[in-house]
Parts: sequence; structure tokens; C-alpha cells
Amino acid sequence: MTDGVPSLSFPSVAEDPRRAAQALPGKPGDGKEARDAKKPAGLAAKASGAGDTLDLSPEAKAEVARLQARDAAVKAHEAAHIAAGAGVVTSGASYAYQRGPDGRNYAVGGEVSVDSSPVKDNPQATLVKAARIMAAALAPADPSGQDRSVAAEAASMVSQASAELARERAKAAGPKAGAGQGPNLETAKANEAPGSLIDTVA
Repeated sequence: MTDGVPSLSFPSVAEDPRRAAQALPGKPGDGKEARDAKKPAGLAAKASGAGDTLDLSPEAKAEVARLQARDAAVKAHEAAHIAAGAGVVTSGASYAYQRGPDGRNYAVGGEVSVDSSPVKDNPQATLVKAARIMAAALAPADPSGQDRSVAAEAASMVSQASAELARERAKAAGPKAGAGQGPNLETAKANEAPGSLIDTVA
């Protein structure tokens, strides 16, 4: 295993110039977008009795829908890691955001950190921990490449811990097996019936 703390992630998408983050000017304190002659493409301000509202173009609406779907998928992905990784996930989800045409931020990537170190001098506990790491890594319906890499490292941990556990068990069983042969052999000789030895001299 590596010494660093790996992460389980939903990789962020590369920004497309047509989908670049768009910062909207706002009025301090009220959270509403201000009128501005330099509004992003796809946005138009119109006056109403209740104040300013934003009218999105069909293209901008499609982009918002895409970002909303991405945001939901990213958050569900990281939530699955956390739900399955109790005891090994060491942080909450961290997200990368992109601002949409509506001025809102949407998660387009995320990650959680996991503790992938073996349990010192305890291969049995290491096996349990590795199983939990693999479960956390592969919990989402669509594990990322990084998720699969973490799962592979956990599988390697299982192999190493299993080999160490087998050595420990063999070492512990060795003396007992040898000690048990003597009494069993003596008992067998003691139970032999007279005259059963073919080399007895008359």
C-alpha cells in the first residue's frame, strides 16, 4: 500500500468554453442579480412588478439541466462511498464546483479520503479493514478509475494479510502437531496384543 491517503472520487468534467462558469453581478445583501449591460450569453433581464427576474435562453436552460443532473450524480456518488465506508472514510465529501448560466454553483466533481493502511501486527483486522475499503470504493453504481485503483490496493492488502495470517497459524500449529505424535504412538504400542509381532523369537 502507498503511504499517502488515497481518495475515492467522482472526477470533475473538463470545462468547455461554451459551458464556462458564469459569474453574475449581484446587489449586496439581497442576493438578486443586478441589471448590467454585460450580462452572460443566454441571460436577459426584464423588469416586473416584483423586481428583476432572469429569462434563460433554451440553450442556457439545457445547460442548467445538465449541471443539475451532474450535481445530483456527483453527490450521490460520494454519499455512496461514505455510507459504505464507516471506519475507513476519513473525511466528508469535497466538491469541485462550476457556476451555471443561472448564477448557481453546481458540483461537477468530488472526493472523499480513506485510510488504506494495514492494521499493525493484526492480519485478521487488516482483512476486515480491507474488505471495508473495497466495499466503500465500489459502492457507487459507476465507480471511477480512482475508485477501482483504491479497490485494487485493498485487494493487494487482502493477499498480504492472508499470507501473514496463514504463516502465523502454521507457526502456532507446528509445535502442537509434533507434540501430539509421541503420546499417540506410545498409546498404540501399549495397546498391541501379545503375539502380534511377526519377528518374535520362539
